[in-house]
Amino acid sequence: MGGFLLGHFAWGSVFLLAVPVMLPLLILGPLLIPESKDPTPGPVDPLSVLLVLATMTPLVYAIKTFATTGMGVLPVAAAAVAILAGIAFVRRQLRRGEPMLDVTLFTRPVFTGAVTANLLSVFSMVGFLYFISQHLQLVSGRSPMEAGMVLLPGLLVTIVAGLAVVRLVRHVSPAAVVTVGLLLNGVAFTIAAVTGSWGSDLMLLIAFALLGAGVGGAETISNDLILSAVPAEKAGAASAISETAYETGAVLGTAVLGSLLNYAYRSHVQLPAELTASQQAAASETLGGATAVAEQLPASVAGPMLDSARHAFDSGVVITSGIGAALMVLAAVIAHRTLRATD
Repeated sequence: MGGFLLGHFAWGSVFLLAVPVMLPLLILGPLLIPESKDPTPGPVDPLSVLLVLATMTPLVYAIKTFATTGMGVLPVAAAAVAILAGIAFVRRQLRRGEPMLDVTLFTRPVFTGAVTANLLSVFSMVGFLYFISQHLQLVSGRSPMEAGMVLLPGLLVTIVAGLAVVRLVRHVSPAAVVTVGLLLNGVAFTIAAVTGSWGSDLMLLIAFALLGAGVGGAETISNDLILSAVPAEKAGAASAISETAYETGAVLGTAVLGSLLNYAYRSHVQLPAELTASQQAAASETLGGATAVAEQLPASVAGPMLDSARHAFDSGVVITSGIGAALMVLAAVIAHRTLRATD
């Protein structure tokens, strides 16, 4: 559906995809879903909210700025602010009788391991989607609709894997399921890294399907483990942390792997001297920018520039996929060690 909308309407139309799902939920949810809430909720803590913003916003800014300009005063200062704000947030939660986020839950190894698996599963999915969607359209030359069709099998595998592991954990330990799921993510990144400069779209389809199987399995079971690792009265807090890990993984997947990919692209792309200053700036920033500039140039100049841009992009895919594979192996080791109490 996203590919169809991008092929026929402005890019902002993709945000309409949520409307057919959300409208029935907003109307029927209050009528059909039983109420479930803390009978004695704690007060909202505005300072804690500000500390979260002061942690995440500078952190993402630091990552993206470092990837754009390299080490400098601004990214270092932003990272320092993020670290200090994060420490202040944790200390405030530990001091409060009714914390906004119960960080003491992280003293439970199963809980911590499951949250880590949750975050890194989404990290891998979003990071992989960042470059595969660009490769299919800007390197392989597919339309948005065709690119969506290539990605569709991976989505279906994700759904099937999420349903299948519910039965699988009756016979296999949850720790093993999550560990294998994360390792499948690593295999997917390895395929992308090894075949980055010569692999076909079929190889990327297979890699994304493996990633879908890994995310579907690990994400489903890790969410269950997060809730089962805490007392019933802490289920709301655990659920909130699980959702926060999901959103944080999505942000960091784009910020970290996306920024590294763009940095590698800028380091390797070679642009012709005939470009104007504005064209140089656009073409050196991203592959999309180079593609847009190429449309303004004669074929004799555009062709070699696009070849260089595409090779630079794929070189970045190799680097970021290698990093992604290493992170997934590390995550699998963490999951194996922390989730063994569920065996």
